[in-house]
Amino acid sequence: MSHCCLVCIKRLVRLCTPTRRVWVLSLSSGPLFSPPVTQSPPTSPSATTAPTSSPPVLSSGPPPLFSSLSPPLSPSHLSSVKQVAISRALNGIGLALVSPAIQSLVADSTDDNNRGTAFGWLQLTGNLGSIIGGLLSVLIAPITFMGIPGWRISFHIVAIISIMVGVLVQLFANDPRFSDSNAKDRDLVKSKSFWLEVKDVVQEAKSVIKIPSFQIIVAQGVTGSFPWSALSFSAMWLELSGFSHEKTAFLVALFVIGSSFGGLFGGKMGDILSTRLPNSGRIILAQTSSASAIPLAAILLLALPNDPSSGAAHGLVLFIVGFCISWNAPATNNPIFAEIVPEKSRTSVYAMDRSFESILSSFAPPIVGILAQYVYGYKPVPTGSSESEEIATDRGNAASLAKALYTAIGVPMALCCLIYSFLYYTYPRDKERAKMEALIESEMQQIELDNSPTDEEFSQVRFSESGERFGQELDYELGNGVDLEDDEKILLYHQLTFSNSGK
Repeated sequence: MSHCCLVCIKRLVRLCTPTRRVWVLSLSSGPLFSPPVTQSPPTSPSATTAPTSSPPVLSSGPPPLFSSLSPPLSPSHLSSVKQVAISRALNGIGLALVSPAIQSLVADSTDDNNRGTAFGWLQLTGNLGSIIGGLLSVLIAPITFMGIPGWRISFHIVAIISIMVGVLVQLFANDPRFSDSNAKDRDLVKSKSFWLEVKDVVQEAKSVIKIPSFQIIVAQGVTGSFPWSALSFSAMWLELSGFSHEKTAFLVALFVIGSSFGGLFGGKMGDILSTRLPNSGRIILAQTSSASAIPLAAILLLALPNDPSSGAAHGLVLFIVGFCISWNAPATNNPIFAEIVPEKSRTSVYAMDRSFESILSSFAPPIVGILAQYVYGYKPVPTGSSESEEIATDRGNAASLAKALYTAIGVPMALCCLIYSFLYYTYPRDKERAKMEALIESEMQQIELDNSPTDEEFSQVRFSESGERFGQELDYELGNGVDLEDDEKILLYHQLTFSNSGK
């Protein structure tokens, strides 16, 4: 399935104008983060249910990115769970298209000295946009306009904004790696068939998967993403501790704000350390961030009292936790991905990373629920209990859920910190290999540019990148055409063409 998604991305990316990924962004532009949803905590953390009379809960999250093109599929028109499921599936397709393209575009627009800062800004603006969007959706929800409930209007607004952003991206954004100066060179390459594109993507995916540093980052990403998925229970834990809906929303917002500014800080620090310690600076920072989560989470979940009177302390610790544990992606993972693969493979490496991490980290919430209910003694409130008994039960459940959350945060973060250690051995070699491949590819492009045919000549060469060269066709007129009799050029051409196939 991931190969099919990559093929779709590749065809959109390769067969367009110089602003190829920009066009993909304009097609599928939309929110990158789901707005927060306020709902009452379920009776059991391992069996969350939503009332059928609550359309906002059933249709929570951003609308499908194709809603602007097909309004009947937008959640603003849906009335059943099945329709919402289809809508969310389409939304997932849109996000799968746009997220890797954005990350690849950021990587291509920066260099090794400021790439972390750029990814930090991307994280900051995305999270702040999520907070603002969630706040506006809550304010709009109770309003009715022309008989349309406010929660449906919010989906229409997002669809309109998506169209506006798509138009602006198409008009003003530019892919730095595919400028107009390279248009003539690209026009010489004939578009490939769909199945040849499939083979290319499969071959490229295999070459990326074989990179040791990629394997290590994906492995740590699975464990590192686990705590973030488990934190979906944080709002429930706060409410069981006695905080009101409003205070819970405020505390969660403090955590998101902390992680937003933490991403920017981590990205900047990663750039500074990578300048002074090129082969280890980013790794040291990632291990520091991962290790800090263990004591900070213990203070938040185990040391602070489960009581609403300590709201200020909870808010401060939540902000610090969010600030300190959000450095890995902008400071280390995303910049290293851009350094260990060729430029043409950056979209693929980000897409594959998200695929592996998202699938495996999705098991975190069920595991937290199972731990809370069957290991740490979470108990539903007995029917007919008095108010004091309900409060006492909630406080006990808050303690059980806090222990489950700490288990789901502390253990994975310790493993994440340990796995990062292997990068000290693989990252320098993979970075040098990628630089060598980039140098070879640059030499190859220069040779092709020097030997490009004139208006009276035409030369066309076709290759298969599926591991073996299966065909070559040369058509040219007599004259001062491309001289392929030069042994050195032939050897260099052969080496450059297949330099990536065996990696």
